This record gives sequence, structure tokens and C-alpha cells, in this order.
Amino acid sequence: MDTLLPPELTALAARVIAENKAAGRMVAVAESCTGGLVAAALTEIAGSSAVVDRGFVTYSNEAKHEMLGVSTDLIDTFGAVSVAVAWSMAQGALKHSRASVAVAITGIAGPDGGSEQKPVGTVVFAKAERGEDPEAVVAEQKVFETAKTRAEVRLQAALVALELLLP
Repeated sequence: MDTLLPPELTALAARVIAENKAAGRMVAVAESCTGGLVAAALTEIAGSSAVVDRGFVTYSNEAKHEMLGVSTDLIDTFGAVSVAVAWSMAQGALKHSRASVAVAITGIAGPDGGSEQKPVGTVVFAKAERGEDPEAVVAEQKVFETAKTRAEVRLQAALVALELLLP
């Protein structure tokens, strides 16, 4: 397949499209540090319109609040890179779409912006499914310590997000 994107990314995106199409599921993504990379990978696949409902690139805290309804208090209390914010992003993406499942990604791709508590390479993922208890949080924080560059952090984050979209 002729693509701008890394082959491992498009291969996994093709699986996500095929398996969700077979399951009759639509997906949505809410991206911060990946900046639309997950949506780009999904829409690189022919036939993706049967599965992809929409993507939100909410890079700023204001965008997270305005587009996804993430509470500014939540951001101020826990920080944009937190389970609480990722979970709220995923819930917001579900609420503002027709998707059956939504995944959110927020993190620190670097090279700057890290701290001792949240070093560069820290990324938080959350998945929300329509009809499930919104209190049953499905979220995980990962630190991609082996990723040496911003591009590597973003690629690893996109791969994890795609895995979460598999039925």
C-alpha cells in the first residue's frame, strides 16, 4: 500500500477498520499529543468511512474543554496529561459523535514539557464504549522510555491507541 505513514501504523489501522466493520462499530478518536495521527492512520485505509465517525484534535486545554466538555477544574487539578482528563476526553468524544467506541490520547511527546512526575514520553490513554457505565474508567498511563524522539513517542502512542480500538 502506498502511504505516507509507517507500515506498522497502517497495518494496525487496517486491522482496526476491518474488525470494527465486521463488528458493525463506528469509532471516534480524541487526540492531543498525537495531533491527528491516529485519525490519519485510520483514514489512510480504503473503506474507513464505514467505521470512522470523527476525530477531535484537542491540542490545547481550551480545545479539550470547548470541543469535548473536559472540565477546566479537572485540567487544573490533575493536569492535561492524567487519567482523569483522558477519561473525560474519551467520554466527550463519545458524547459528541455517533461512535460506538472512542479512544483518547494525551501526553508529553517532548523534547520539552516533561517533569519528574511526568517525564517526556508519558502518555495517557482512555477508551469509552457507548452503553457502558461511564463510571467504569478504562484508562492507562504509559511511559515510552525507549522512545528517543518526539516522532517515536507519537508513533508508539498511536499504535497503543489503535490497539484499544480493536473489538
